[in-house]
Amino acid sequence: MLLHQTIKVILCAGLLTCSTPLFGESKPATSTKSLQKHRLGTISPLHRSDQIYLAGQPMQTDFELVQKSDVKTILNLRPMTEQRWDEGAYLKMLELDYINIPFRAPDTLTPTVFDQCRKILNDKSKHPMVVHCASANRVGAIWLTHRVLDDGISFDDALKEAKQVGLKTPGYIERAKAYIAAQSKSE
Repeated sequence: MLLHQTIKVILCAGLLTCSTPLFGESKPATSTKSLQKHRLGTISPLHRSDQIYLAGQPMQTDFELVQKSDVKTILNLRPMTEQRWDEGAYLKMLELDYINIPFRAPDTLTPTVFDQCRKILNDKSKHPMVVHCASANRVGAIWLTHRVLDDGISFDDALKEAKQVGLKTPGYIERAKAYIAAQSKSE
């Protein structure tokens, strides 16, 4: 009987040791997604986080590589007037799901744009997906709000990621910050 109780104590202590972080170790972040630079054709910049690719404008030939990579959805943040070719028609020909939620100047980055983009980013049936604009600047603004509101990481960490993706425009950062604040109050 004493041996049986001793074994129980040892097993419990062992389990406790395995589940308790050692001194100096940090607890896992709220989100386990990591942002990595990625290469595919001539797309630049290009980062990947789990099943989401964050990109500057792909060339037509890049989309054929994207299709071969099992991507299902392309989310284009550019207005049609910015492009010299019909990206949507080309992607439909490749049998890729094409979604266009355009914005350009900071004042066109509205709560509706953020809402629509977050809904698509959170729809796992659309993954893997590519989100792109011309230089990934606009992509970074959308990524910032998604990471804070949907993945639960801090604003500062999300901003670092967004800048790594391509976010540069101060007006986009301000719009994202205001949207995050408004969403946080309404929840």
